[in-house]
Amino acid sequence: MIKVMVVDDHELVRTGITRILNDAPGIRVVAEAASGEEAILVASTKNPHVVLMDVSMPGIGGLEATRKLVQLLPKLKVLVVSVHADEPFPSRMLKAGASGYLTKGCAVEEIITAIKVVAGGERYIGADIAQTLALKRTPGGASTPFDNLSPREMQVMLMLTQGQKTQVISDKLCLSPKTISTYRHRLYEKLGVASDVELARLAMNYGIIETIGGATTL
Repeated sequence: MIKVMVVDDHELVRTGITRILNDAPGIRVVAEAASGEEAILVASTKNPHVVLMDVSMPGIGGLEATRKLVQLLPKLKVLVVSVHADEPFPSRMLKAGASGYLTKGCAVEEIITAIKVVAGGERYIGADIAQTLALKRTPGGASTPFDNLSPREMQVMLMLTQGQKTQVISDKLCLSPKTISTYRHRLYEKLGVASDVELARLAMNYGIIETIGGATTL
């Protein structure tokens, strides 16, 4: 039996996925979580084999949660299920330790197949995501200003575009407020912006967030 945890900040999404998976032979949902922080706490006690991870969530989000989960529980597999099909998210999540990546538009059968594949120790990438990654590797392939950010810079950027304050980010990432301010100014320089609002607008232009001050995507 493959034990699964579903992580998504939308209760309707979690409930729907849980019902579908509990009807699938050989799979059982043992836990749900509404944030990256909750996922880390719950996974430590429920010990799922596979975590279905959303990307855009309040707090530390799916990127940092994935990185921490695979460090804390090396045998655990993270399968991303997100609305984000475009870069930089697929590459970032896979580099953070995810074993697979699907979009929320995929068929139910593909989610079930992907869970079984990653639980068996292999990687599973949806066809649309595989195409995105392949195009990026070709000469002249699509790139974004965010491709050159370090993993930590990317995490801070996502939290800033959610409207989170310096002290809140500092507390959640266990870094000093001064360090967060340094990351903010470094982001401004790398991305050619002068404020958090400009940063959020740039992120919106590349489809990284849906609205300024917080993601609204399912």
